[in-house]
Amino acid sequence: MPKSIREVLDTVPPFNVLPPEVLDSLEARLIMKTYPPGSYVFKQGEGSLNTLFLIVRGSAEVVAVNDKGDEAVLGFRGVEDFFGETGLTGGQYSASVRAKEELTCLLIPGEEVDRLIGRHSDFAGYLTELLVERMRSLYDGIIQEQSFDAYGVVETPLFRKRISDIMSSPVITCSTRDTVVEVAELMRIRSISAVMVVDGENRPVGVITNADLVHKILARSVTDYPGIIAGTIMNPDVVTINSDAFYAEALMAVSKHQTKQLAVTRKGKLVGIVTLADLVKTRSTGTLTIIHDIESQKDIEGLSRIGTEVDNLLNALVAEKAPVQEILMIISEFHERLTRKVIQLCEEEMAGSGFGPPPAEYCWVNTGSAGRREQTIRTDQDNFIIFRDPGKEKKEKVRDYFLRLALMVNEGLDRCGFAKCPGNVMASNPLWCRSLKEWEGVVKNWVDKVSKDPQSVRQLTIMLDFRPVCGEKKLAQALWEKTIEIYRESTAVSHYLTQDDLSARVPVTMWGGFVTEKTGPHKDEINLKASAGVHIVNCIRIFALKNGIAETNTFGRIAELRRVGGLKADEADFVEAAYETLMMFRIRENLKKVKRGEKADNYINPSQLSRQEREILKGAFTAVSRLQKLTGSTFTLLWLAK
Repeated sequence: MPKSIREVLDTVPPFNVLPPEVLDSLEARLIMKTYPPGSYVFKQGEGSLNTLFLIVRGSAEVVAVNDKGDEAVLGFRGVEDFFGETGLTGGQYSASVRAKEELTCLLIPGEEVDRLIGRHSDFAGYLTELLVERMRSLYDGIIQEQSFDAYGVVETPLFRKRISDIMSSPVITCSTRDTVVEVAELMRIRSISAVMVVDGENRPVGVITNADLVHKILARSVTDYPGIIAGTIMNPDVVTINSDAFYAEALMAVSKHQTKQLAVTRKGKLVGIVTLADLVKTRSTGTLTIIHDIESQKDIEGLSRIGTEVDNLLNALVAEKAPVQEILMIISEFHERLTRKVIQLCEEEMAGSGFGPPPAEYCWVNTGSAGRREQTIRTDQDNFIIFRDPGKEKKEKVRDYFLRLALMVNEGLDRCGFAKCPGNVMASNPLWCRSLKEWEGVVKNWVDKVSKDPQSVRQLTIMLDFRPVCGEKKLAQALWEKTIEIYRESTAVSHYLTQDDLSARVPVTMWGGFVTEKTGPHKDEINLKASAGVHIVNCIRIFALKNGIAETNTFGRIAELRRVGGLKADEADFVEAAYETLMMFRIRENLKKVKRGEKADNYINPSQLSRQEREILKGAFTAVSRLQKLTGSTFTLLWLAK
């Protein structure tokens, strides 16, 4: 016999966390309904019932008809499972729910759900986690079913390989007490170029290479070397990677740390080793040679050809179904390497032309999507220079040098496929080439003027994603520290940045449909970056800065906000899943356009998506809308009065 309505409310989460008086009021407004086997609770394409269904007895299956007319079962729902949550935003159902056996459900009207979400955080958190789980499931389904033939011929899915499948094991090791003679003999017998040094619990504490023996013993003509032990000459900066990590993480590690070997650990103990040679052999296309290719170029012309190799890597990452965050991390690393090499070549050209080396410490900084490490397809440049204050009498001479250098770098990057910024947010613009003290003053001025100068708001939204790429990074760190101090002292800046973002809303109708452009070259399309992604970037930036977070990557900011309590975990999960979804669609659609010889413009036509894809996109837009509401309620004039 099925439970009564009150028994369900008392025992099933999230209702069982609500106060008794709330349940008393709610009980009178709910109904229980039973559906015979094979009958439909609702059908795909029908208008929303604005009702949340909770299964009390029996089970149901979620079914959908694809664009070819074939029916497929997308999932099952059992006792205490919810369904119908996507219909709470209106519109039409994107799938049907059919009773697999006799099905009894508790029906909760949408207005009651809204009321409980607004008044009870535990209830809201539970439903948010439910939405995240469903969005993740849809996302994974789309990734697995996706046909990547459009991206060209690539190898087997390599970036999903784990390090444990690639590493060499067991590892040849020595202890810190072994002599260099013993280590050298071990390397000779085993025909290896490096030995891992471990402690008594088999934890890696150092590495000794052939180069260490040459530079630290032979090159110094050390005569008492028989008494020297491994712990004296080892390099203690061992780069480790977990055995469960993926190939992409190993690729990132050797690139970032410029090492030729990684110590593979499990629970802190050494279980294997992966070398650069292992990674190159594993990937026969030689993508890792991009690192060498960048570093070995002697001119901009040579670098300009490497951009295509990075594009091919992006194709491979997408085709091999690498997660969005890994794609962003890897492509950003190569773009930054390319940028650093352009700067190095331009510095050399300046010196060769009689201008000499840089006259003061400086830092080349990326901002915008590159500063957030979220650039995939090479897009417009956004960069600036911070230089050390040289004193009043030398300042203009120093500035002239860096403006000349910046002009060469901006031209070089343009030749490498990073187009010049249409708004001239580039280091060659005197407004974006300043000393540290000048930058601190500019930021203070922008923050002070946000209430009356829209241009100051524009400048802040551009600048507040800056990340050091080359040079003295401590200058960028100092500017970040001062920027956060200025930001947190202001009682208005968060409010006006919020108002600026809320001036545009997510393109969905009150019935849950998409709002597309009505005329022009993008008729019936939506710009995923400008209409949705930018709102996540803006709102998360506001929360991050108010919490003193200098991280610029949006996923990194979300992680930090989750850690420090700046966002509740469920809200952070929801936004993270939504941003990952939006980035996946943007990367995929932009790659298709580039392959067709078109411009990567972030536009998508929802009518050309499958029903499942439209559903996940709608879920992402729902998360963006909720984040805007949360930001608005947190950073408003009412908040300013607190």
